Amino acid sequence: MNMLEVRLTADDSFLKIRETLTRIGIANASTKTLWQSCHILHKRGKHYIVHFKELLALDGKTTNINEEDLERRTDIAKLLQEWGLCTIVSPEEFPSNRSNKFRTLSYFDASEGGWTLNHKYVIGKKKTPSMID
Repeated sequence: MNMLEVRLTADDSFLKIRETLTRIGIANASTKTLWQSCHILHKRGKHYIVHFKELLALDGKTTNINEEDLERRTDIAKLLQEWGLCTIVSPEEFPSNRSNKFRTLSYFDASEGGWTLNHKYVIGKKKTPSMID
């Protein structure tokens, strides 16, 4: 698996990225529900932007990760880079067509706009079957 490594641009970038990623994902506008697509992973002194299906695979779970999932992860990482939160270590390894098959909610929409933020993976917690369905 070729995970997308990033370098943080400031001391507080990890927390900013972690919070920002909770507001980026696949949205259902009619129900005002957003499913988080990616997470930031800190492992052995390095940081990675990973799709939640990559995390499931790292846990040894069977997953159906596809090219569209990986493109979405890359597009999200490039967006974080444009915002100055990180730098992609080897950008040439992660081509992207910037298809933007995800939605980004503002902090206001997420906190006061009536949106429900969901995730299918929680780093550092034991996974239950309902979390991976």
